[in-house]
Amino acid sequence: MNKQRIMDLHVHSDNSPDGQHSPMYICENAVDKGLRAIAFTDHCEIDKFFSHKYNSMVFHSYFECLKARTAFEGELLVLLGIEIAQPLSDRALSDKIISNHHYDIVLGSIHTPKGFECDVKEIPYDEIDVYEFMRNYFRELTELAFWDGCDVLAHITCPMRRIQGKYGIDFDYSKISKETDELLKAIIENNKSLEVNSSGLRQLMGRPMPDESIIERYRQLGGKNITIGSDAHSANEVGAGVYECMKLLKKHGFDKINFYTEREMLEINNNV
Repeated sequence: MNKQRIMDLHVHSDNSPDGQHSPMYICENAVDKGLRAIAFTDHCEIDKFFSHKYNSMVFHSYFECLKARTAFEGELLVLLGIEIAQPLSDRALSDKIISNHHYDIVLGSIHTPKGFECDVKEIPYDEIDVYEFMRNYFRELTELAFWDGCDVLAHITCPMRRIQGKYGIDFDYSKISKETDELLKAIIENNKSLEVNSSGLRQLMGRPMPDESIIERYRQLGGKNITIGSDAHSANEVGAGVYECMKLLKKHGFDKINFYTEREMLEINNNV
């Protein structure tokens, strides 16, 4: 494996509530692993921005990651990013957060779906209609794809960590094909990138997010823009599964992989 090709565009530091290590320590580990680039994308939950003190965490994340970028210049390309969840719950606030800092990449995601007061990881999926849930979840992500504030739609099937992983529910995506196609088309039409999130490979579900069938459908619909992120929450997870996802993408005809700098989409060759 040539790890010099690996760019991990979804990494959380201890400036995220569930992150474990400092940006400096994460960068040290990334250099030791021989990674080419990482993007720090600490959490920012818009619907909980003040109540859960994300206003303070976002500030500290940006400046600590900026210091890490300076410290590791020439050894590791450190991209400054953010993962904004539920941004449309307060679009004005979301836009303000992005304009306050010079980000390289902005991930958009949904952790707390409409109609729920809890994170997707806390929903009792054995007590609800998972197909109706995922139809609504994909509709909400489709709305997000039309927001100019984000560059990438992150882990679009993240509820599957629990649906397939914890609850062992066998999910048939063909039953939500209409909503899937509408979401993928919105990503394409709005010039976003689809993230392939490798964290599912090291969890019970045992597959990336989205899985191979959706990646294949994205390609069939004309999708070209794609990023890969480990969704690391600790230094040892940085870069985990990225190479495997690169090989999967190569299999489906993705010869280029995207990354971002100063919110500009760029490409690297997927030479696995």
